[in-house]
Formats: sequence, structure tokens, C-alpha cells
Amino acid sequence: MRQAIARKAPVAAGLCFLAAGAALFYPARLNAQKNGPVLTDQEKLVSAQIKGLRSLPDDVRPGATKTLAIQIRGLSDSPNRLLLADTLAHLSTEGDLGQDTVQEVAATLASALKEAPPPENRGQPAEPYYELARLVRYEHVDGSSDDPQFAAAMSQLQAKDALIENANFSLTGLDGKTWTLQDLRGQVVLVNFWATWCPPCRKEVPELEALYDRFKSQSFVVLAITYEDASKVQPFVTDFHILYPELLDPTREVIKQFQVHGVPESFIYDRDGKLVTEAMDLRTEGQFIKMLAQAGLQ
Repeated sequence: MRQAIARKAPVAAGLCFLAAGAALFYPARLNAQKNGPVLTDQEKLVSAQIKGLRSLPDDVRPGATKTLAIQIRGLSDSPNRLLLADTLAHLSTEGDLGQDTVQEVAATLASALKEAPPPENRGQPAEPYYELARLVRYEHVDGSSDDPQFAAAMSQLQAKDALIENANFSLTGLDGKTWTLQDLRGQVVLVNFWATWCPPCRKEVPELEALYDRFKSQSFVVLAITYEDASKVQPFVTDFHILYPELLDPTREVIKQFQVHGVPESFIYDRDGKLVTEAMDLRTEGQFIKMLAQAGLQ
């Protein structure tokens, strides 16, 4: 699950949201607060299971997530059905839960949106429409909505990707070397946004290290980008024995250029500099290998 930089449209899913530099666990939105949602007893049971997903073993979590999606669809007259569906969707993209599971989650979110469509947020699509659009565009599941907000969210994601297609930056790494994205034509490049305080990022680091070790002889580069100070990043890099470049973006200019609202996020460019695929959440080594195959690495 991602943690966010800012809650601006288009909103990225799952993950660790980067807000005020601190990790925010997304299911906390389900916690009973003074002005928060009032959950029915049935909703409380589902909410407790959602908040416990991350503690489940990796081989159990997909089935539990799929079951929760079906349970949420079956809630009758639930005033918080959309909230539950949207929260589950944010968690469903964390790692490899399987296409069938993510499809069930998307179907649940689409159903909840149809039953209780939320209003626009200051002229922008409501966040759950962005979430459904992200699942469709980046997780390649079936899902749609007749509401114009969904079409607008899809259009904004497409426009964002078009900008990232032509992105460029120059950043300095911990070792003092400057890396410029467009100078890396001829190599396959994985740009990964992360933060030391983000639990999914920490879980993803060994996957990226294994990936780098496997493909580095094939002109493959991982550029890890964080806005944090070198004093925080260097000890982490040392402890985790990270060998791929760690670049510092203290002004967040590159984060803004890529419209990153949560970490981890990854973007893969082929040898011609074409953006071939991206991931808006934690990915396993196996998932990354499939993504890199689209860029010509085997």
C-alpha cells in the first residue's frame, strides 16, 4: 500500500501516501473518529478484516482479499459500501495478488460507484473514480462506469502518461554522480520512487536489488529517487546493501514532473526511451520481470 506526497488529482492508489513527510496507513480512514464514518456492525467486521490484510502471509492474502471483495458487494443497504470498496482497492495492488483477485476488487468498486456515485471534488473526479481508472489502465482488469467522472479520470491518466513519456531530469546520486534520464538511451531504465519510511518500499528493495543483479549485464539501470536527505538515505542503503543508484530529489521537482502522489511507483523505459509500462504500487521480482520483458529484457 502506498503512502502519499499529496492528495491531488489524479490520485495514485494503494501504497504509502507522502503527506507532510510521514507514513499514513490508508485503512486508518476506516477508524472510528469524531467526525469519521459510523460503521454498522456488519461493516465493522469487514473493516477489521481489511485492516488485517497486511498481516496475512503472502499466500493467504489473495484469497482473503477476493473474499472481502465479494462480501462488500453483498452488503445490503450499506451506507459505507463505497468507502470499504475503495479502501480494499487501494490495498489490492500491493504485490502480486493475482489477476482474478484484482478483477473482483474492481468489480466491487464499480458496483459501489454505480449504487452511490460521489459528487465531483472541486471540479475534479471523486477519488474512487481515479482508483477504478487506475485499476483498469494499470492493472489491466475489466471495469467501467457510465459516470462522466470515470471518463475524465481515464483521460487525465492518459494525459499524465503522455507527459511522462517525454520526461527528463538530471539528479545527483549518493555517490556524487549525476544521472540524466535521456542520456540513458540504449539502456532499459527502471525509475523507482520510494522513501525509507514507507513499509512497501522497504519490502520492495530486495526485489529491485535481485532484479538489478539479474539484468545489469544487459544494460539495465535502476534509478531510485527519493526526496529525503542523504543523512537518512545512506544508512538505509548501507543496511540493505543496495547497489543500484540512489538519486536525491530534495526540491521534489522530479516527483512533481512524474506526478507522483504515493510510493513506491515505478516507470520502465525501453532502449529507445519509450515508456512501456508502469506500476503504481509495490511489485514482486516476478512482476518486474514480466514488465521488463515488455522493454525487451529476457
